[in-house]
Formats: sequence, structure tokens, C-alpha cells
Amino acid sequence: MLLKKKLSILPGVFLAFVLYTFSQGLNNIIGIELLGYEKSPISTAMIAILMGIILGNIFSIRKGFLIGLDFTQKYILKLGIIFLGIQLKPFEFLKFGTIAIPLIIVCIISVLIVIKMLIKKLKISTRMAYLISIGSTVCGTTAIMATAPIIKANKGEVAYAIANITVFGIISMLIYPYFANFYFNGEPLFVGLFLGTAIHETSQVAAAGLIYDQQFNSPETLNVATVTKLIRNTFLVIMVPLFGFLYNRGKVKNKNYSIFNIFPYFVLGFIGMIIVRNIGDQIFTIENGNNEFWETLISYIKNLATVFLTMSMAAVGISINLNELKSMGYKPFIVGLIAAITVGIVSIISLETFLKVFL
Repeated sequence: MLLKKKLSILPGVFLAFVLYTFSQGLNNIIGIELLGYEKSPISTAMIAILMGIILGNIFSIRKGFLIGLDFTQKYILKLGIIFLGIQLKPFEFLKFGTIAIPLIIVCIISVLIVIKMLIKKLKISTRMAYLISIGSTVCGTTAIMATAPIIKANKGEVAYAIANITVFGIISMLIYPYFANFYFNGEPLFVGLFLGTAIHETSQVAAAGLIYDQQFNSPETLNVATVTKLIRNTFLVIMVPLFGFLYNRGKVKNKNYSIFNIFPYFVLGFIGMIIVRNIGDQIFTIENGNNEFWETLISYIKNLATVFLTMSMAAVGISINLNELKSMGYKPFIVGLIAAITVGIVSIISLETFLKVFL
């Protein structure tokens, strides 16, 4: 029975891998053979998510594939992010973190204030506003799903909030890499910080960083964006109980939640991979002076990270139902739009302030 359950994920995972393969092949055909570039200027991750959207909305995906596609979005994505840690060293993590944490806090507070003002103005439910708020400021769908039972949100509100966050997250994912490159003059640190704070989902930030890396040959930007988003994810531990407290004040409190159940543990794997990189550098580079094996291993893990992240993008694309998005009402949609714009503007202003004060 257990073996059958494990095997049930294979069709969906294989479909995601096939989409990755096709996306990579199409990318090479368009970018290298047709456009004549040595390295394609088009992102494989972008092609994968667009192919997924097309496939998922033209064809009816059989139930046998859905289990593996869901597994790809939830677990292979996290494994890809963990593997990204091999590119970082501890001092880089600390360097990004000291800048990222104040930036994240300012963005969270700003969005909460703006949405609080919009609740009465647009007459949307407090539950919907809370879901959009935490989805916009912390970690997208994961934050929404963690918050929903605490504030007793119904399925319709949860689905609407997730669709809302998905739409603006994808738009940001596709536009922000190019906008940030222009606005910050290609400075990897500030581009990465902007992508990590202004885009909703972990998968979307990873894809935006990957798009930027593939377009502008800047792996450092991908590193900074990923670290910033992972630090932002840890705020889930604070924000979910806080939202539960705020919503349930004066009501019967729901105590069926735990910090241990909502903590994004893959962050620990990411940090562990950073430590492995540091130890490996010490052993193979400094002590032995021969790092060919170590560099090959690092390259292999980096490639796996790219494959896993791109597979996840394809799976996310397949899960997006365009018809459902069309049926959404406009008021919560406006709230999501304003929240997304607020995060982006506050992130830019905060980074500009940092530039003027500290550099």
C-alpha cells in the first residue's frame, strides 16, 4: 500500500520533468539557433510556467497526474531551494540578512496599514483582507493556507485569495527582473533584495531570480533573492499567530495551531547546504589545494537546483485555471493589486534610503 502511494506521484513528476525538457529545448531553439545568441536570452523557467498554463487550460489533466504535480510544487520545489544553498557561504547569508530583515519588516507594516484602510472603504470581509495581507507580505499560498483555519476562512475565500496572490505574483515574476535590472543598474545585491521582498511566492521569487540569472548572467542576484525570501518566510512564525490573535480578539479563540506546524523547515535545509559548502571549501580548496572534484559536485548540485525549480514552475502553471480567475470579483482583486504595488514601492523607497544613508 505504501509502495503504491509512493508510485502514484511518478506520473505527475514525470510530466513536470517532460515540460522542463521541452522548455529547455524550446529555449535553445529560439535563443541560440534562431536568434543567434551564444546563451539564450530567454528564461527556461518562464517558458515552463507558460507551457504549464497552456497545457492545464487546454487539456483536462487526469487525476493520476495531479498527485505528482502537487508533490512537485510542494516538495521538489523545496528540494530545489535547498540545493540553491550550495552557491552561498555563511558570510554572504549574514550580509544579505542584515539588510533584508529591516526591509522585510518595513514592507510588512506598510501593507498591513494600507489594507487595514481598504477594508472599510471597499467593504470586503476581514477574513479576505487578512488572507491577502499575509499572502502578499510573507510567503503567498503557504501563509494563506496556514492562516485560513485560524481565522475560520471558508473555501471560497481561501481559493479567491490564492488566485489573487497567484495572478499578481506571476505578473511581478515576469516583469520585475527586467524592471529591477533597469532601475538598479544591474546591481545584484539591490536587484535580489527587491525581487525577494516584492514578489509573493517562494516559487515565484526563485523563478524571477532564475529569469534574471539566465537573462543577465547574475547568479549572485538569484542567491540574494532566495536568501531574502527565505528570511521573509520565517516571519510566518510571527505573523500567523498574530493574525489569529487579532481576528479572534473577543471571540472564541481557536488554539488548534502550533508554531512547529507552520515553520518552513526547508529553510534549515538551505542553511545546512550553505554550511556544507563552507566546510567543503575548507577541506578541498584550502587544505588540499585540489578542488576539481568539489567544483564538479557543486556544479552538479546547482544544475539539479535549476531542474527542480523549473519543474516546479511547470507544475504551478498547470494548476492555474484561467476560467476561475475570470470569475473573481473585482474588489478583493483591487486590494491584491494595491498590496502588490505597495510592497514594490516600499521596497524601492527603502532600498533608495539605504543607498543614500549607508553607501
